[in-house]
Amino acid sequence: MPSVTTVQLNHTAVYASDRQASAAFLAGVLGLPVGAPFGPFLPVDLGNGVTLDYYEKRDEPIQSQHYAFLVPDERFEAVIARLEAAAVTYYADPGHTVPDRTNDWFGGRGAYFEDPDGHNMEIMTRPYVRP
Repeated sequence: MPSVTTVQLNHTAVYASDRQASAAFLAGVLGLPVGAPFGPFLPVDLGNGVTLDYYEKRDEPIQSQHYAFLVPDERFEAVIARLEAAAVTYYADPGHTVPDRTNDWFGGRGAYFEDPDGHNMEIMTRPYVRP
């Protein structure tokens, strides 16, 4: 097994009321496959060594979280088209006040949308510029 030389995010658990529906929704929007179950988790492999591991939690309400995905320029329009085909409203801003619009922050494009459990998902073609 190769050794790790830097700290890297490997996976994170995403709470869902229905792990199959939520994983399939995100994978479908991003154009990715849903992985095989791993114990109680259902992974969506983002292709950079990181997985979102959907975990079904039915005993209490799901707390909304934010997940941001850097997508290639040439795939951005396809993601927007899949959102539109699924009748999912997307927004130019994280507060969801500008519907059916994208933003052009940091010289790229971006949008926000909710998953089935209300997680605030973001797609962007350029990472945030940090001071």
